[in-house]
Amino acid sequence: METPPPPGDRIAKVLARAGIASRRDAERMHEHCRVTVNGKHISSPALNVTPGDVISVDGKPVDAPEPERLWLYHKPAGLVTSARDEKGRDTVFDNLPEGMPRVMSVGRLDINSEGLLLLTNDGAIKRKLELPSTGWLRKYRVRVNGTPKDSDLEALRRGVSVDGDRFQGMDVVLDRQQGANAWLTVGLREGKNREIRRAMETVGLKVGRLIRVSYGPFRLNDLKPGEVEEIKGRVLRDQLGMDSAPRLKPARVRKTPEDARPAPTAPKNNGTPKTGSRGPAKTTGNKTRK
Repeated sequence: METPPPPGDRIAKVLARAGIASRRDAERMHEHCRVTVNGKHISSPALNVTPGDVISVDGKPVDAPEPERLWLYHKPAGLVTSARDEKGRDTVFDNLPEGMPRVMSVGRLDINSEGLLLLTNDGAIKRKLELPSTGWLRKYRVRVNGTPKDSDLEALRRGVSVDGDRFQGMDVVLDRQQGANAWLTVGLREGKNREIRRAMETVGLKVGRLIRVSYGPFRLNDLKPGEVEEIKGRVLRDQLGMDSAPRLKPARVRKTPEDARPAPTAPKNNGTPKTGSRGPAKTTGNKTRK
């Protein structure tokens, strides 16, 4: 008969949720005996704690962790989706508006991509939303250099292989041809590294601009580059089953880089999403300016 796991959560997870440090950094704190639980120093992160335990870091009590939260963020091009960058490039987390708690991204957008990036303060939400088994469609507006033929798009719809990676079939719609460039709407249910760019190259198309406009039920809508908007607690509960999600009105925080470019809207009446469209997943809130 298996021994039931101890109650509560791992100490590193609790410290991360409280905004003290990332889970990895929280685990390192124990090596230096910086953490106490009920007055006793602990030297290993292999410990579960409950709300009744008293936790301190460097002698200071740790506040109770915040409820699970989720934000929409319009990532501008030119930012790395990483907490630290070994090349010293600007990161998403260096450019978030003041007042944001410690957050992590759900998946990534590469440095040249822009559009919707989900942010959360909870590792369980992050892992859940990143799993392909979630089945959520992610939609992108993609500008390519060239004149896509239907045979090119059909190959992408069937799925292609690049350098040993097999990419599943994409939903691809040609929105319009504009001179030497074309605008496409692309839908994916998984997100491998630079998948769209690499797949387009196999059919002779070079991506010039890539904008994520939706992630499952969450949409970019009219969020401007650099803006952050918190998802309503009710939407979190409905979409993710988060009983502890806060019942607060979301706030929109503006931080728009001077060189940010607005995302183009899709052509009318073609059945493709607009970056400014307002669908059933709309999450509005009170606006404040930084």
